[in-house]
Amino acid sequence: MAQLTLTPPSQHRAYGLLRRVLGAGLLALSSAAAMAATWSVTVLEESNAPDLEKTRLERAYLGHPGGPAADGWSLGLEDTEFELEAHKTKISWKVQSAASLEAARAAAQQAEKAGHQALVANLPAGWLAAVAAAVKIPVINVGAGADSLREAQCQRHLLHTVPSERMRTDALAQALVARKWSQVLLLAGTSAEDLVRAATAQASLQRYGLKVVAQRPFKQTADPRDRDLANPRLLTAGLSYDAVWVVDSSGEFARSLGYSLQAPRPVVGDAGMVAVAWHAQYERYGAPQVSRRFAKNFKRPMTQQDWASWMAAKAISVAAASLGKADAPALLQALNQLSLDGSKGVSMQFRPWDGQLQQTLLLTDGQGVLGLAPVEGVLHPRNALDTLGADSGEKRCPSRL
Repeated sequence: MAQLTLTPPSQHRAYGLLRRVLGAGLLALSSAAAMAATWSVTVLEESNAPDLEKTRLERAYLGHPGGPAADGWSLGLEDTEFELEAHKTKISWKVQSAASLEAARAAAQQAEKAGHQALVANLPAGWLAAVAAAVKIPVINVGAGADSLREAQCQRHLLHTVPSERMRTDALAQALVARKWSQVLLLAGTSAEDLVRAATAQASLQRYGLKVVAQRPFKQTADPRDRDLANPRLLTAGLSYDAVWVVDSSGEFARSLGYSLQAPRPVVGDAGMVAVAWHAQYERYGAPQVSRRFAKNFKRPMTQQDWASWMAAKAISVAAASLGKADAPALLQALNQLSLDGSKGVSMQFRPWDGQLQQTLLLTDGQGVLGLAPVEGVLHPRNALDTLGADSGEKRCPSRL
């Protein structure tokens, strides 16, 4: 005869509790899975970029890129992997190269149409302005320092992790003030880019009360008719000055200037002492670990453009991890509210008036870090970082007024 086994009431209650706990656990897992988001990002670069030509890379000009933006970007994702996994967030990305402005604009529009939530752009300034105007998703500039991108050509969804030219010239001007080198001879190339950058240097020198004793043009040429413009001794003769500021976007004239002057004076600008976002010899705030990981992965020193790409990855990762679903407008809002650590000892935010990431700049001669900017003693009513670059009261970005 079959036997009927009765379960005590207490055991019934235990089974019921276990079912409820298991059910709650499964519900939590399913909710977490439902909240998990996959973000898509395009890293857009210029194909066959002149700055990445082999012989230029071998010269390692200060302030120039050392390799593609994808290197710093991939390291940034690697460094934020734990946070992304903790929030069940994934970032899918691809590198897209463009040989012309039109191709870059088309690639950006295609990425937006395909559902990508952000662009990381390493493009010439003129291209970048057109690309940003052609899309509505967030665009992070990691390569172009042109102030026009933060001013007349700015966009509400265009952010910058690479420092602006004005930030770099302000940093050098502060360094000159701190050293009491108040009389400056300005040497500038004759290209359109150098003329714009020379005007920016003039503005920084004026901002910090330094005097330009003269501005003289130079040419990197072997033409005997222009030999006076190619001779550093002639260019620096007949004047009294404390320092020579050289503006040379190509880097070739500037690199040999320091030991070719008529008088023994320090050189700053594009040679001598240069202001950059990053240098591989910076030894504080976890920077050595970042530089070592980069060098291990890519077999070269980390430059400021690499740091800017690394920061773009960190910014997008932190912002995406805070959101429940992949959404471009929400991402832009989150990016504008972030406080970021960039292994430079300060908390950094994107400025609401021009989209530029606040940051400390490093003063270097290429061998090591000589100092930091803002320099000690420079004051600001809100944040000393805002003494570098355009301040909020200047209101130069029409789309952010």
